[in-house]
Amino acid sequence: MARRCQLTGKGVQSGNNVSHANNKTRRRFLPNLQKKRIWIPEEGRYVTLKISTRALRTLDKKGYQAMLRDLEKKA
Repeated sequence: MARRCQLTGKGVQSGNNVSHANNKTRRRFLPNLQKKRIWIPEEGRYVTLKISTRALRTLDKKGYQAMLRDLEKKA
């Protein structure tokens, strides 16, 4: 499975390691993904998602359905 948040779509970014001598080598910035089992009361079931910790905090605040509605509006 790809290193991508299933709710927000946040994925891997790339950049440079910069040494003290200012040498630049390529590196990857990986998202902080967690596998989380979430209860959806509207559907009466659990769903297992691989989501970023930022999405998890937003999920706790808004709820699953509200978060999906907001993400669909952006798309």
